[in-house]
Amino acid sequence: MERTLSIIKPDAVAKGVIGKILDRFESNGLKIVATRKMQLSRTNAEAFYAVHAERPFFGDLVDFMISGPVVVTVLEGKNAMQINRDLMGATNPKEAEVGTIRADFAENIDANAVHGSDSVENAAIEIAFFFSERDIS
Repeated sequence: MERTLSIIKPDAVAKGVIGKILDRFESNGLKIVATRKMQLSRTNAEAFYAVHAERPFFGDLVDFMISGPVVVTVLEGKNAMQINRDLMGATNPKEAEVGTIRADFAENIDANAVHGSDSVENAAIEIAFFFSERDIS
């Protein structure tokens, strides 16, 4: 079984669509094996998104991710990473296919409702950032 990480971002949490998003995962064969609602600190957001530190959008991304609570979830299943990427849709919700999470719940490319790991290797790193193995069942 493969694992991947999903983060329901502050915009989607504020809209009250946590349950709708989690249901999409389960309805598409993904098992929720760990989840937690939390408020990211600036230090944690900067560390998590360090790969983008040199990009011009880094500061705005960090500010957005600490603007409200997030829901961090470990998903498990066959091809979990790709299934989650397909469910999320394109990063820019204006380009996302109808019925994807971003098409349905995102406002714009910055407030785009969800984050998902972009590779199995990065998923392992991202999961370990938020959860210990004993947190996952």
